[in-house]
Amino acid sequence: QVQLVESGGGSVQAGGSLRVSCEASGRTISRYGMGWFRQAPGKEREFVARISWSGETTYYADSVKGRFAISRDNAKNTVYLQMNSLKPEDTAVYFCAADENLFGTSRAGTYEYWGQGTQVTVSS
Repeated sequence: QVQLVESGGGSVQAGGSLRVSCEASGRTISRYGMGWFRQAPGKEREFVARISWSGETTYYADSVKGRFAISRDNAKNTVYLQMNSLKPEDTAVYFCAADENLFGTSRAGTYEYWGQGTQVTVSS
């Protein structure tokens, strides 16, 4: 079993930056693809970014490309999402997830483990 705990969310004004973290326990995530998803009130959970087990391959949703960066430190069993140039439409609960597929996918249904989420609020 993998337990995932997100942290680092908060409130920020538009144009600002935040970094959210996802720390894993119970098992090393070095052989898992990792992803970040988000869910805004009244909307379905949507893909944000994913990173391969080695960190060499990343993929982003068009809505965050060029503004967000996903990274991982397998020695710390932690995945990060750096969010820059934040917009009000980025407001959501952000979830990290672990996929036994080494490269992860953009589909939430393929991820085996999920964190509880961290709230990110961007004001205009």
